[in-house]
Amino acid sequence: MKVKLSLATALLTLAAFASAQVATDTKKAAEDTGHETKKVTKKTAHETKKGTEKTGEATEGAAKKTGHVVKKGVKKTGSDVKKGAEKTEDVVK
Repeated sequence: MKVKLSLATALLTLAAFASAQVATDTKKAAEDTGHETKKVTKKTAHETKKGTEKTGEATEGAAKKTGHVVKKGVKKTGSDVKKGAEKTEDVVK
């Protein structure tokens, strides 16, 4: 009977130890997952910020080019209107 009791006690002790080890391993895995998630989140936020900055720069450059083209178009139109007015003036004289 003593042998059975000792064997049962040893088995229960081993089960408790194994259960504690599983809990420790699970906690460690959860901590590692949380750490990796935090790293990825920071990296994603950084890349998003860089992308936003580049988009702003590209938009600014496009706006400048558009402004330049519009300015040239207005000058050309103004010049053509002036020439048309001068021709009309010549015809009226």
